[in-house]
Amino acid sequence: MLADDDRRILDFERCWWLFGGSKDRAITEELGISSSEYYRRLRELLSDPDADAYDPLTVRRLRRVQASARSVRTAGE
Repeated sequence: MLADDDRRILDFERCWWLFGGSKDRAITEELGISSSEYYRRLRELLSDPDADAYDPLTVRRLRRVQASARSVRTAGE
């Protein structure tokens, strides 16, 4: 079962652009955590089956983005 904070992170990631302005600023204002903490926790959620069950579209989109970035990095080596 996901903690409330984890659900808030996924909810925020789903529609952060609606807040306007910088994403880092919105993270701090809306969630009350630093952007580095946000991204650390978001990465952890990508491997959590409860997160996938809660918001499969957001989690799978982020996994694709992560895999694509990894692919670009390894292709450049």
